[in-house]
This record gives sequence, C-alpha cells and structure tokens, in this order.
Amino acid sequence: MQVLHVCSEMYPLLKTGGLADVLGALPTAQVAEGIDARVLLPAFPDILNGVSEPQVVTQRDTFAGHMRLLYGRFNGIGIYLIDAPHLYSRPGSPYHDANQYAYSDNVLRFALLGWVGAEMACGMDPYWRPDVVHAHDWHAGLTPAYLEARGRPAKSVFTVHNLAYQGLFYAHHMHDIDLPASFFSINGLEFYGQISYLKAGLYYASHITAVSPTYAREITDPNFAYGMEGLLRQRQEEGRLSGILNGVDENIWDPSKDELIHTCYSRDKLAGKVENKHQLQVSMGLTVNPKAPLFTVVSRLTPQKGLDLLLEALPEILEKGGQLALLGAGDAVLQEGFLAAAAQYPQQVGVQIGYHEAFSHRLIAGADVILVPSRFEPCGLTQLYGLKYGTLPLVRHTGGLADTVFDSSLENLSEGIATGFVFPDSDAHSLMCAIRRAFVLWSRPALWRYVQRQAMNMDFSWHVAARSYRDLYQHLM
Repeated sequence: MQVLHVCSEMYPLLKTGGLADVLGALPTAQVAEGIDARVLLPAFPDILNGVSEPQVVTQRDTFAGHMRLLYGRFNGIGIYLIDAPHLYSRPGSPYHDANQYAYSDNVLRFALLGWVGAEMACGMDPYWRPDVVHAHDWHAGLTPAYLEARGRPAKSVFTVHNLAYQGLFYAHHMHDIDLPASFFSINGLEFYGQISYLKAGLYYASHITAVSPTYAREITDPNFAYGMEGLLRQRQEEGRLSGILNGVDENIWDPSKDELIHTCYSRDKLAGKVENKHQLQVSMGLTVNPKAPLFTVVSRLTPQKGLDLLLEALPEILEKGGQLALLGAGDAVLQEGFLAAAAQYPQQVGVQIGYHEAFSHRLIAGADVILVPSRFEPCGLTQLYGLKYGTLPLVRHTGGLADTVFDSSLENLSEGIATGFVFPDSDAHSLMCAIRRAFVLWSRPALWRYVQRQAMNMDFSWHVAARSYRDLYQHLM
C-alpha cells in the first residue's frame, strides 16, 4: 500500500506546533507496519536544507507559478518537496511575516500544496503513485478538492489537528486556484461567503479523522465546531468521521535514553528524576528544594490553552509552597502576566519566553506536574510526554486530554489506573480544586510514586496509531 502524507511541517526539519511532531513520527511507524509512506512538503528553507541530495522529479508551470518537484530522503522516509522559491523561500515562520501578519499569498502557497498532492495521484512521479492521499489540517485542505476535480484517482483522508484554524480566503480567489467555479457552494468549499480550505478537506475527503476519539465527538458540537457542526454531524452519520489518538515518538521522548536531559531515569529507577528537578530549579533561578512540588507549562500562550485560568490559580500554588517553571510564547497579555509573576516571586516562578526543544525536555523531566488546563485540546502531546516522564499531567477533561489522563480519584487509585489530575469545567475554581488534589497526593510520597509508575507504564507508541490508520486505509480501498 502506497500512502502520501500532504502537510506543511515535519519535525525536526521544521516545527511550529504538534502537527510537526505527528508527521515526524507517523510515517516512520507506518513504514514499520509495511506501508510505503512518503511525505509531500513545501520546500521551505529549513526543510530543503535538511533533505539529503534531493533530485528533480519533474517541472510544471502552474496557476501559482513555476515549480519543480524534488525527491529525497530524511530519516529513512521518502520526501517530496515543492520547490517554488517565489512562494516558499522566506525566513522565519512558514505562515506569517515578522509582524505576525499572514502572508498575503498564502491562498496560492497552500493551494499549490493541495494541487501537487492530487497530481501525485495522477502520476506526477511516473515511478510512484499513492493509493491513499492523507492530508493534514487546513494547509493541505484543498487536496481532496483537487482529487475530486480530477475524478478521484485515489482515496483521501483528511486529518483535523485543530479545527480552530480554517484557512479562510476571499471568494474572488476562486479565479486563482484552478478549481471549477461550481466548487464554491455550500456543498463545497464556500463558508459564509469565503473560501475555507478546512471545509474543502472536510467536504471532499473520503474519510475524516480527528487526533483523538473524544475530539472527534466534540467537533460535532457547536461549542467546538466553529460553524462546521452540521457538516461534521453528517459525516459522522455516514460513518466517515472517526478519532485516532496521536502517539509519542519513543526515539525522541524516552527518559531512559534522552540525551537532552541532565540524568536519564526509568519507571523502576526514579532517582534520576530528582537530579533533573535539582538542575531545573537551579537553571530557572528557583529555590532548590526537593520537597516543593514543581509545576511546569510547556505551551503556546493562547486563550485556548486556558493559561489565563492558571494565572488566577497561581497565587494558591505559591501560597501552598509550590513552584512554577514556564516555557512558551504567544499572547502578549499572558506573557506579561507570567513575567510579572516571575518578577514578584523570583524564587518560586521562572519564565522563559520563546520555545527551545531541548529545554522543553529538561522542563518535563525535572518537573513534578505538567499543567494543561486547555479550553479545548484536539489531542495534546505535552501531557503524553508528561506521562512518559513521570511528570503527572493536570488537565481539563476535553479532547485528547480526556482520552489519555485518568484522575487520581479514590476509585482510580484503588483500581490502579490513576495517572494524573483531571478537572471538568473551564474556570479557575475547577482548576484550583485539581491543584489542591495534587498537593494532597504530593503529601503522600509513596502514593505519588505509585501514580508516577502507573503513568510511565501507559503505552502511547505510534505503532498503535499506525495500525489504526492502516486498517482505515484498507477499509477505504
């Protein structure tokens, strides 16, 4: 079976969020399952520089200008690159300029990505043609639409990593993207008078997946669907919507062999985690105290992540003797709020604005609790990393967080399935109740270690997801 993933980023070549982690791991796991999985990406500078000796497959003049299709390999995976320097050869973010404004030609940049994905199913590479084209998020959303326009030469899967990002463009751009005018309708990619690349994927794909079972159910609810609930409910009724949980790349996230942390450790040898905590407290300027529970946040700072609720709850954490180490960037108000807390409580709060992959490993290895109080969370990866590293997740009951973390209630403790702390409502009071439960468990070290070991014993390997996708592809074919 030959599968082409169409996406905009891939770890470690280029990463702005969890999408890159998924594409950095899923194709490798699929190859291990016997699938010939390859990846199609725009030739952003970081990606082009990371793929070894790419060769020209073909050249085309397209609606978005001249392009070359290149092919190379990275970490054992075949990589196709759309080489169009006038579209992709720009410094910084793949999506916006230094002032955080979306590039004005994104409509063409990502239409070309979808178009090439569909053309691959029509023989653009004469030596390799996919049976299934698997598109990811709005950037690749037009892929199923172009496949429809070409008579469906392959089956298509569209994965929603975050429904909040929809790829909306003015209707007049229909003249620019080489799709039939009839596609701009309510039964197509029209969304309240605009073109929606996300809706194109949802409407035309053979099957839709979300990145967790709970999120797949949530996005049929108006509170989570951003206006797409009617279409998604219809897809659910047709049996064309399902949830497949993301995994953890154990080649990157494994405390027993992680070269980015200070001291390696395992489920059966947790002493090394204490040393990681000591080093983290030193590096963040916190009081070195093994008895103070150390909470961490590794996240984009956005309202979606519920971090405004954490700012409300932070005084209680500090009053009870806890500490906070935060790594992230985003919303200016949230950044200022956490920096102000660090200035006011320098020995209890450490904040680093930005994102550094290596430092994220050290925070997760050194902390005792990882906070993910999201208002919604399609899957979430940091809580999975926390489970893997014995850093107990404290999460809201939503999306993939609900699917992966089991509250340390008396019932779950007695049944041996407790792995963290879960709160139900998106408000500061509900969050604070969970924080208090964390302090209670922390006061019982033997029970804390028991839950740590339960968390570290969970299996979220990518091979589980790879088998689920293989079964889906076979069903479609």
